[in-house]
Amino acid sequence: MNRFIAAGMVTASLLAGACASGRGYVYMRSGPPPLRAEAVLASPGPGYVWIPGYYRYERDNYVWIGGHYERAPRSRARWVPGHWENGRRGWYYVEGHWR
Repeated sequence: MNRFIAAGMVTASLLAGACASGRGYVYMRSGPPPLRAEAVLASPGPGYVWIPGYYRYERDNYVWIGGHYERAPRSRARWVPGHWENGRRGWYYVEGHWR
């Protein structure tokens, strides 16, 4: 393996480790803006659940990802929305999931 490629891979892994914790979270110094109000349209059909919008952090900025409908994976499934939490190391996003 070329020494330059090896050095680049080591540098990339060190930089990735500096941003993420053992749990896979990426920490931000400042929290997200307040959630936006969204107009929830009529469901496209039975079995669809509204997934609310959220802020994603990319390129040094929070970006709004609008809500949408998704078909539930099973009849009694409930969506647990993702949310931002403020911990000792900064702000981090907890992904939404089906329960």
